[in-house]
Amino acid sequence: MSLIKQADFIQSIADALQFISYYHPKDYIQSLAAAYEREQSPAAKDAMAQILYNSRLCAQGHRPICQDTGSVVAFIRVGMGVRWDAELDLAAMVDAGVRQAYSDPDNILRASMVSDPLGSRRNTGDNTPAVVHVELVAGAKVEVRLAAKGGGSENKARFTVLNPSASLVDWVLETVPSLGAGWCPPGMLGIGVGGNAEKAMLLAKEALLEPIDIQELQARGPANRLEELRLELYSKVNALGIGAQGLGGLTTVLDVKIRDFPTHAASLPVALIPNCAATRHIEFELDGSGPAQLTPPSLDDWPDIRWAPSPEAIRVDLDHLGPDDIANWRPGDRLLLNGKLLTGRDAAHKRIQDLLARGESLPAGVDFNNRFIYYVGPVDPVGDEVVGPAGPTTATRMDRFTEMMLGQTGLIGMIGKAERGPAAIAAIKQHAAVYLMAVGGAAFLVSQAIRSSRLIAFEDLGMEAIREFEVVDMPVTVAVDSRGESIHQSGPAQWRVKIEAAAA
Repeated sequence: MSLIKQADFIQSIADALQFISYYHPKDYIQSLAAAYEREQSPAAKDAMAQILYNSRLCAQGHRPICQDTGSVVAFIRVGMGVRWDAELDLAAMVDAGVRQAYSDPDNILRASMVSDPLGSRRNTGDNTPAVVHVELVAGAKVEVRLAAKGGGSENKARFTVLNPSASLVDWVLETVPSLGAGWCPPGMLGIGVGGNAEKAMLLAKEALLEPIDIQELQARGPANRLEELRLELYSKVNALGIGAQGLGGLTTVLDVKIRDFPTHAASLPVALIPNCAATRHIEFELDGSGPAQLTPPSLDDWPDIRWAPSPEAIRVDLDHLGPDDIANWRPGDRLLLNGKLLTGRDAAHKRIQDLLARGESLPAGVDFNNRFIYYVGPVDPVGDEVVGPAGPTTATRMDRFTEMMLGQTGLIGMIGKAERGPAAIAAIKQHAAVYLMAVGGAAFLVSQAIRSSRLIAFEDLGMEAIREFEVVDMPVTVAVDSRGESIHQSGPAQWRVKIEAAAA
């Protein structure tokens, strides 16, 4: 019979969350490196290079892979032979570990959890509570599987109940293109089939914790129907041509995982959850001998890829920029931004909307005339950092504010990740503005381009406050030009045709 001490459990949770914040799983790095070597799309290849180089920088510097350090999900299997030396219940111990990890002064992680989700949406300040799933099993150990799941990919979770005779493959192939690129491909798809609604979603989430092994499966061949489906979906999803960051290319998913469970004869519940390029998960066991011992990976596990700006990239002076300058940019153009830009995301946009609706002026220092806004919620800085990891957030969440921002503030450009919706593209075209895309999953690399950060307005919003960044050679790609042409539409369409032609 094992005796698990409260302090050991809490320390193990905290250590594991710090560990996964800056170490990609080895299988992901190796799989992405292989996909990078195969990739033929220059835009997708550049995005992959940024993700891989960012991953190495984070492993070396022990700083978060992504500014969205995720909501914590814990799957815990408690052996019935385990005894506890603890005063807190299991969920409270998990939360204590989360609190310790996310407030570590050497590597502060961003708190993203908000309470009263339908009301005040107040940030809890320490990223608690975690979502905890507990199972009692035979044995005398505690098995813990942890994930830190980013909002961009979690928001793309989908569920349906199919007719039992319907095709899972058809539903997945219809669903994945509708997700857009906000889940930051290339990543994994977790699919849960059977049980009921909540069981299917849990199966899909658990599937994402499995190691990437699709290449081994291709080499040995399928042994059962689920493995056949995995191979079929892996091939057909990649044939969609969506590519890294939705720019068009050969690799959209690095693996497809499927878990199933018996279900009612009249039902076929199906859940799909994607994992992003900042995939973070780990598992460990506790047997009473002390905290979990986590072995850091070797830097030799990372490919020797050093990202550098393309010689074709255009250097842009943000401080002396006007509508005539941006009119010459075209989708796919690579830019290096220099000068000052403002930041802001959901909450800041809502504040601006409310001020303008009341006929009030914007706060002092908030002047968007002929300027760009960066959709970002950075991690707090540590040491001598100007700002912590500061990658882009999903731009589509700001679509409903786009007409207001372009029509009423003088803004001429926006920077975020993933595609824009029809309404936002129409507003961009009408106002001859532009939308630029930074790579999701390269947050620490992006932060290296930020040379100063100054709080401008809405301090109470924390990471969502408006700041002014001064940047040097910040890498971005023109995603929607002033004519309303979008690379997230043209890129995948072009590569889908290329892939079909090659297959034929």
